[in-house]
Amino acid sequence: MWTKDLFKVEKPVIALLHLRAMPGDPLFGGEDTMESVIQKAREELTALQDGGVDGILIANEFSLPYEKQVSYVTVAAMGCIVGELKKEIRVPFGVNIVSNPIATIDLAAATGADFVRSTFTGAYIGENGITDTNIPATLRRKKELGLKNLKLLFKVNPESDTYLAERSLEKITKSIIFHCFPDALCVSGSSAGSETDSGLMERVKKVSGGTPVFCNTGCTKENIVEKLEQCDGACIGTAFKKDGKFSNYVEKERVKEIMDIVKEYRKNIGAAAPSSRS
Repeated sequence: MWTKDLFKVEKPVIALLHLRAMPGDPLFGGEDTMESVIQKAREELTALQDGGVDGILIANEFSLPYEKQVSYVTVAAMGCIVGELKKEIRVPFGVNIVSNPIATIDLAAATGADFVRSTFTGAYIGENGITDTNIPATLRRKKELGLKNLKLLFKVNPESDTYLAERSLEKITKSIIFHCFPDALCVSGSSAGSETDSGLMERVKKVSGGTPVFCNTGCTKENIVEKLEQCDGACIGTAFKKDGKFSNYVEKERVKEIMDIVKEYRKNIGAAAPSSRS
């Protein structure tokens, strides 16, 4: 599986580095500066890496509410932040400009990211109105930029929003794989930090073939082993933060506590991991 080639472990844990509000974001306060955003990102990067995570996904999680077409200043700010952090990143890393797949691809090209995660497919409705993706343009942009090795992690079901047309999760998964060539599939809960339903992951996994499936939200020290039993990796953000709250900052001790459980679990799966999957 490509995930082991990139992350060097079975069932990798990708940590979410949630960038604080940046210039132009409603939550960017009068006392905030780019320097303060970079410093906090650097502190959280250190905590995540020293805590033992396998990968880092840098995302503009505090750019609430998320823009349908991201502002130039956000892309520029994220490029600046990743550029400042890159020399300190010791694990494979990815980027994500929330709700903006093509901008995410462009940012990956500019920063040398190994992977990206986004809602690449489907049409949704929620508090932000109607969101209509454009996977043909996204994949053509990736090819145009020569990003042959960039891995694309597709969200099968977006947090918070609902598909405009009702289809079974199995049909959605099969269609994504056949038409859109995902490198991995991410299964989410109802919002950031919400536990992903194990039944949903099982349904996606059954029809995913050789495409890796990630638990996208809601992994904690209490359920991480259960979730990893059902999938090929996990994305963790909120659980690594003080008191497990989205608005708080990452704590190295919480990271290490969860990753120690993951590493102990992996000791028993290495020899049994299927060798025919790719």
